[in-house]
Formats: sequence, C-alpha cells, structure tokens
Amino acid sequence: MRRTDPEGHGPVRYGPPLPGDGLPVLPGLSAVLAAAAHRAGAQPVGGAPALLEAACGYWTRRGLLCAPDQVAAGPGAPALLLALTAALSGDGGDVLVPRPCAAWWAPYARVLGRPVFHVPTPAESGGVPDPYALLETVRRVRAEGGDPRLLVLSVADDPTATVAPPELLHETVEAATAEGLHLVSDETWRDTLHDPHGTVLLSPAEMWPDRVTVVTDLAGALLPPGWPAAIARFPATEDGRRLHARVLDILTALGARVAAPVAAAAGHALDEPPPVTERREATVRLHARVAAAAHTAAVTAGALARPPQAGRHLYVDLGPLREPLAARGVGDAQELEDFLTARLGMPAPGGHRFGDDLEALRVRLSTGPLLTGTDEERTECLASPDPLELPQLRGALNSFRSVFDELRDEAQRWEPR
Repeated sequence: MRRTDPEGHGPVRYGPPLPGDGLPVLPGLSAVLAAAAHRAGAQPVGGAPALLEAACGYWTRRGLLCAPDQVAAGPGAPALLLALTAALSGDGGDVLVPRPCAAWWAPYARVLGRPVFHVPTPAESGGVPDPYALLETVRRVRAEGGDPRLLVLSVADDPTATVAPPELLHETVEAATAEGLHLVSDETWRDTLHDPHGTVLLSPAEMWPDRVTVVTDLAGALLPPGWPAAIARFPATEDGRRLHARVLDILTALGARVAAPVAAAAGHALDEPPPVTERREATVRLHARVAAAAHTAAVTAGALARPPQAGRHLYVDLGPLREPLAARGVGDAQELEDFLTARLGMPAPGGHRFGDDLEALRVRLSTGPLLTGTDEERTECLASPDPLELPQLRGALNSFRSVFDELRDEAQRWEPR
C-alpha cells in the first residue's frame, strides 16, 4: 500500500490554517473575553464543569445526547486529535484518512510514528472514504502486516467544502465498524451549511454511537481561529470511558489546557445566545454567496470543482488548464500554490497539503480573504441584501475572476483550430 510519506516537493511541516471568516470579532464575544482577561491561568485539563456543560448543551441540541464525563475540551482540534491518535494507535496501530483530507490530520499520526494510509473518496463528495475502497485498503494493509485501528473522516469537509450523503456515510460507517475501526468524526464545519434546509447532514455518532468520537473545533463557526478551543465527545461505553481517561492523561502530559479567557468566550458561544446564532447564520449566508461566485469563476474558466456546500472555501482542480499553466512554469501542486498565491494575493495551498498527489493541479481557495476593507465595510457585507454588489467585495471578486479568465483565454489559444 502507498503511504503518505513526505514528498520532496512540499514539506509536511507546513500546514495551512483553518480558513478564517474575514470578519471583525462579534462584539459580544470580545466583551466576554475581555471580562475574563484578569484570569491569568488556564482551565483544568479537559475543561472546567461550566465549559463541559455548555458543550453538552451544544451537542444535545444537535441530537447527540451526552454527559459532562463524556466530553473533553482542548486548545484546538489538533491537540485533541493528537491525543486521540496516541490513545487509539500509539502502541502500533495504523491510521486511515480520506484523500484529500484536512491538512492537519495526517501530521499528528506521523509525529507519533504511525503509518497513515489515504483512501479514495467518491466523485460526489469528499471527507468520507468510498466504502469499497475502505474495505480494500484495510485488507491490503493487514496483508502487509499492518494494523489499521483508526479512521478519521468529516461529513462537512475541509478541503472539498462538500457534505457526504447519508447513504454513503452509512455504508462507510458500517464497513469501518465491521472491520473493528474506531472513528473520529471531525465536525468543525457542521454548522456552516450553505443550504441548511436543503442539505441533510448526519453525524456518524448518530449511526454507531459506541465506536465514534466527535471532535469540533470552535474556529469553524463560533470563535475566531486565534482563540484556540475545541471539544470532543466520547462514546457512552466502558471503552469510551477508558479512551476519555487516556486522552486526559495525554493532554496533561502535553500541558494542553484552554486559557481561561478563551474558555469563557467558548462557553458563551456554545450556549448559542441569539446574537451568536444570528451572527453565525449571517456569516454562513455571506460566505455561501462568495463561494458560489468564486466557484462560477473557476468552472467558467475551465477548471473543475464540486459546488461548495459548507465552510469558507472550495477545492479547485486546474488540470484542464495544464497547458497554459505549464507555459507559466507551473507543473505541479507546489508550483500552482506559489503561482496562485502570488497572482490572487491570497493563500492558495496546493492539494499536496491535503494528501492529494503532487502532480495533480489542485488548490484550496478560501473566501475569507475576499472580504476586504475596513471593519465597518466588512461588517456591512453581513447586513447587505446583495453583498456581491458592494464596491469592496465586487472589486475583490473581479480580481479573482480576472486571474481565471486569463488562464481560460490562454487555454483557448492552445486549442487546435
């Protein structure tokens, strides 16, 4: 089996951060954090009771009942995933992830010296492996002496911005649990559905609660990325309790605790008072509009991209534009990353950062950097009935389109008469 070892072009130590929303911090959240700024310490490992109660309320409102002794908090999802990976596979187990996947998943397994195997995803969505490809990967890994134990997946995906259909998720979860895998479901982007009434999102924990741990980074929809806080929900079983205890041991060894002021803001956001939910819904609507416009610009130029359904990004395949890109010295994902980052004036991490082939001309583009201007101008985008017509956003999108239009025009010149 092909492992995802570091390749010569694109160091594994570089990982693009979660896409920010490009907006000023909600004043209510700033006030909560400021009121707690005098607290110089950090919360207990795993989170204080008030934060754990807020996390339980958050998940209960989404149909995932839990008690505080099933929950742990940490300073960002990467710390929680590192602890989970160490607890589940630290003594010799292998880790399975989709191809592509969030940039921060695989490096934490590699830090622990655990092999990571990518499993292809179906054409309609990313984040969840194809069930038949998953079974074949498990079979081959075991045939070569491996010991697959952990599958990390995401129903609302970074980087592809798609949502896995429930029927696909059900088949994959069934296949994984039948093979004895424990699942970690990254649900960071579950609250950012672009069409919440027309998109069905189910958590694997609803289908097979005894073998699924849910991780949610609050930077997805509730907190700024610079305020690191995340929560994990463990199965309500004896194995789940042992896993919870082991994760707390590892977080203790790492000193991975949530700063008290950040914990206060996190608890407030998890309680979901009206100002928080209204801001989240307005932010999702805005980024859905911007992502749709960026998607149209990319596919009109001849690139390939699944329509974004969640989050603040889209995943673009510029393979059809390989010839005009080659004329500009772009032949792989690293060179495409460098080229588009310079031309667009915004981060454009290549697909190799997400486990895709270096030779594939794929990038993740984020919508947050397109929200330019002052704090007042960016906030204006939230309330505008037609934000794409505001001067600051219209100008940013025009610049974005011009880069892709230029590639399209050059591609047409390459076509034979």
